[in-house]
Amino acid sequence: MIPITSVRFGPEEEALVLEVLRSGSIAQGPMVKRFEDRFAELSGVKHAIAVNNGTTALVAALQVMDLQPGDEVLTTPFTFVATVNAILEAGGTATFADIREDDYNLDPQSLEERITPATKVLAPVHLYGQMADMAPIETLAQHHGLQILEDAAQSHFSSYRGRPAGAFGTAAYSLYATKNLTSGEGGVVTTNDDVVADRLRVLRNQGMRERYVYEVAGHNYRLTDLQAAVVIPQLERYEAVVTARRRNATRLRDGLQGVPGLALPLELEGRTHVWHQFTIRVTEDAVMDRDELATRLTEAGIGAGIYYPKLIGDYDAYRDHPRVRVSETPVARRVAAQVMSLPVHQWLEDDDITTVVDMVAKVMSA
Repeated sequence: MIPITSVRFGPEEEALVLEVLRSGSIAQGPMVKRFEDRFAELSGVKHAIAVNNGTTALVAALQVMDLQPGDEVLTTPFTFVATVNAILEAGGTATFADIREDDYNLDPQSLEERITPATKVLAPVHLYGQMADMAPIETLAQHHGLQILEDAAQSHFSSYRGRPAGAFGTAAYSLYATKNLTSGEGGVVTTNDDVVADRLRVLRNQGMRERYVYEVAGHNYRLTDLQAAVVIPQLERYEAVVTARRRNATRLRDGLQGVPGLALPLELEGRTHVWHQFTIRVTEDAVMDRDELATRLTEAGIGAGIYYPKLIGDYDAYRDHPRVRVSETPVARRVAAQVMSLPVHQWLEDDDITTVVDMVAKVMSA
């Protein structure tokens, strides 16, 4: 079986976890601080605040934006549900703009058309490892006096025109098990704003700046030193990981170029793609649809992931939710019915890539 993802740890992680266990201090402590400092440095931002998961990172970031009843957060309907769940948990109303086919991210033109007087936050999702088209999104935010929340859960240390993810506003990252960087569960919020960073640190610690001095009604959003110990060594290997993923993506693109019925993912000019996923589209003129191709690949022992099969508003829990505004997003709807991800992770062997390419080409040319 060639899996869609593979999670492996080495002696560096084992040694650092053992160091924490032997220290007797396993809650948030010096190891979390060490992780935050290095993550901020590699992200090119002033502050990184570690939290217990990626959804929490989104929630906390939105909470310090002081959403009021009726405030709308404008985002994409083509994303993992955590994006919308976080908006709802923070008290906002989720509204949607359409996406583009070239990067699967928010279309700035559609975004502009959907802004209303109730809009308070623009929340682009940097899907699959590539940032959204942030220059026009930043311009829109400045023109309308809006805040930006970058959902960078899948795009650690990606960049846009030389600026890193998180440089356009507050950014939220996930350290979930299958991400390019993982602590099993975990998350990070980054910001260049000293006041926002201070509020986040107090919020995650039950509203305390110091023990038993409560400044706000807070939460326990803390990451543990054990989790930080798992991810710290990965930070030093991350450049090599992305290099391997980019090499695999290039081989997949070269091998699948010209296969009928496929649209291949692009690394757009001015952006660095970290290839969390290699996501193809099975187009209308293909000999079979996306679901049939996924089934055929699975039967052949090749992992195929569908991220994401439906739009958020297609689910009853959100279609009828009083704080979710569902609207027509035709590009997102078409893309959701066509996308499928192929293995691109750093543990693939050359023979694995060849097997994937040959099988996809064989099935799609039948």
